[in-house]
Amino acid sequence: MAGNYTYSSLSTTPEDSDSVSTIAPSTTSTSTVHKKSPLPTYYGDGPFDAPSSDSDTEEDDELLEKPASPGIAESQIPKKRPSGLKYLITTIVALLLLSCVIGLFAAKSYTSPSRIYMDALYNGTFYADRVSVEWVAEAGDGVFSVDNGTHITLVDLNKPEAERTSVLVDKRDLKDEQGRQLNINGWWLSPSSTHILLRADWLKQWRHSSHGNFYIHSLESKTTHPITPPSNPPVTAYAEWSSSSTTNSLVFVKENDLYYLPTAEPSTQPIRITDTGNATRFNGVPDWVYEEEVFSADSALWWAPGGERLVYLEFDETEVPEYTFPIYNPSSSPYEVHPYTEEIVMRYPKPGYPNPIVRVHLLSLGQGTFEDVVLDWSDRMPLNDSVIQEIAWVTDKQLLMKEVNRNADDGRVLFYDFNTASTGKVVRKLGKDGEEGDEGWIESSQNIYPIEGGYLDIVPTKEGFNHIALFSPPDAQEPRWITGGEWEVVNGVRAVVNDTVFFEGTKQSSIERHLYSASLSLSKGKDVQEPTWLTKSYVQAAGLEGEGAVERGYFSTAFSPGGGFYVLSYQGPSVPWQSVLKTPTQQGGDDWEFVLTTNERLGNVTLEYESPTYVYGSITIDGYELNTVELLPPHSDLSGRTKYPVLFHVYGGPASQTVDTRWSRAWRDYVVCGLGYVLVVVDGRGTGFKGRKLRNPVKNNLGFWEGKDQVGGARAPSDPLHVPALSPLGSSYISNGDQVAAALKYERIAGEEER
Repeated sequence: MAGNYTYSSLSTTPEDSDSVSTIAPSTTSTSTVHKKSPLPTYYGDGPFDAPSSDSDTEEDDELLEKPASPGIAESQIPKKRPSGLKYLITTIVALLLLSCVIGLFAAKSYTSPSRIYMDALYNGTFYADRVSVEWVAEAGDGVFSVDNGTHITLVDLNKPEAERTSVLVDKRDLKDEQGRQLNINGWWLSPSSTHILLRADWLKQWRHSSHGNFYIHSLESKTTHPITPPSNPPVTAYAEWSSSSTTNSLVFVKENDLYYLPTAEPSTQPIRITDTGNATRFNGVPDWVYEEEVFSADSALWWAPGGERLVYLEFDETEVPEYTFPIYNPSSSPYEVHPYTEEIVMRYPKPGYPNPIVRVHLLSLGQGTFEDVVLDWSDRMPLNDSVIQEIAWVTDKQLLMKEVNRNADDGRVLFYDFNTASTGKVVRKLGKDGEEGDEGWIESSQNIYPIEGGYLDIVPTKEGFNHIALFSPPDAQEPRWITGGEWEVVNGVRAVVNDTVFFEGTKQSSIERHLYSASLSLSKGKDVQEPTWLTKSYVQAAGLEGEGAVERGYFSTAFSPGGGFYVLSYQGPSVPWQSVLKTPTQQGGDDWEFVLTTNERLGNVTLEYESPTYVYGSITIDGYELNTVELLPPHSDLSGRTKYPVLFHVYGGPASQTVDTRWSRAWRDYVVCGLGYVLVVVDGRGTGFKGRKLRNPVKNNLGFWEGKDQVGGARAPSDPLHVPALSPLGSSYISNGDQVAAALKYERIAGEEER
């Protein structure tokens, strides 16, 4: 694939070297024979000096040897003095025997790594322990929950270790009206910390959506009551506390209609807000296409900070055509087998067919009263071409909304100030003639982060890289850039603490993720500041110095609601680990750590199995630099004499990434280590995290460049591995059949001698 690689040969382990250097001198000393000096021999004329025993002939030794004592008859059998050669041979043989013994003991104590087979991949051998920390904002910053099966406990990281854990609720107290313990799978503490909202009898629908029966539990009285009569199957899709810490009010969506519950008391009756809900009309929850492609969530309502008003969306998919597909073995239990499929009918908007119609409502709530207004805005798009992409409150009475057209090449950011008017005005222009300024698409995301006096958002620079922009005041039309450069900020703003913004980015490499921080006040100048690299110390190579002396790293973070703590998850390339750390702005944050998992067991297990050799690189096709990685079998023959089959693992979905440095053990490791294949991954045009220039070519042309770039990757100059056959494999967005067809279309590559 790419470039010049350096390979290291196997060498003797330090333990083996120590054994040899220790044993060999001892063996030599015990095998050496110290020769005695020859006794003096007299022949009448005085002493006679015998020749040296180093004589080249044994005959001289025989003739010169005399009896040790006079008067003893001389034997007729010639006596030979042992030669130096014989001693040398004896020593060598002894050393060889000793080496064999040492080898036998070493062989018994050393086991070579095992191959990776399918059973090890799916029986939990390579299971990585990952802890999901559920922060509980209502209980304070730095507090998270733990469910041990019988109790829900809270862990307060602000307290000394001996005082951190407290019981929030005994789950045996959570009972229905018949006294049966509830089978809950979700709970939410009220802003006043006096009640818990419970979800029971959970029934999954789509990727994010579900239904359940919802209850309210009083922590003081330990009593539980339903917010609406439970049913089987359940028909309530969503419920959420208001943001007010005094009312304990909430809203919920039942049978696609929105309801308001003014208090948490059992005697309080819900107020019905809408009456249009049915199989094709949704209020406060998204239909399938908005759930899957826009919000990636199960709700479409947003509370204002004060808790007295909320915005919700109304979806009408009456004109969206139906699509029918089968569900094989339609059971929620893995132990049940159904021999017949179940037909599912859903509203699925294919290209060229109608999308759902969306309207935006502002709901003002009081004690037993409400006002529902449909919002309007200037320069709005036709209803059948409008997509509401994002809604965010920046203050209690100021709202932002993003609207784009269906083709996602035209859009706007709208600003509402309900102190003065209920009609929105355009403050930012998006798309080809706006912030993107190119032929690509407006990315669907929810990245608006409110701060005092304005908000932060992720906006593409003129060079096409996603960076943090500050808009202050909230109706500002031009941004002040917090970050910049030929790299990208990913996953939005993670937290803002005092004057510091924390974020994840690709500054070190597009296939890595690191945590950074930047100062908001220092960004007031014209020049974009250099961010602080916060995860550098975790990848700094031991014994090396200099800015380049770091290993690769892939990190993700989850900040506490107040930003005082964060979960740092190291995801690779070595074995993953997790810890909770204090934000650097906190006093004592540099030395404080709460370890969640080290995956020590997994680290030991990986030493028992072979692992592919990862060769990261890049290739250039038509001026585009594409990330690549090759997975080579253990002990690969790099001379070129051995031929290896090659599989191309492809995906290539828009803005996706397959080449990264995260640790994993999956089916591809079996292909490489178990079958001895070479596996190649090429992130072609359309993939993410390298700027809009690489993403834009697939706009209105899906499936064309993806296949061509895989073929280009197969023909790129490579290492000396000879290849008898090539084959693509994949799933989901790009399937195996798609890539085979693309390969045949562009160029016949099967059977080529070399990639």
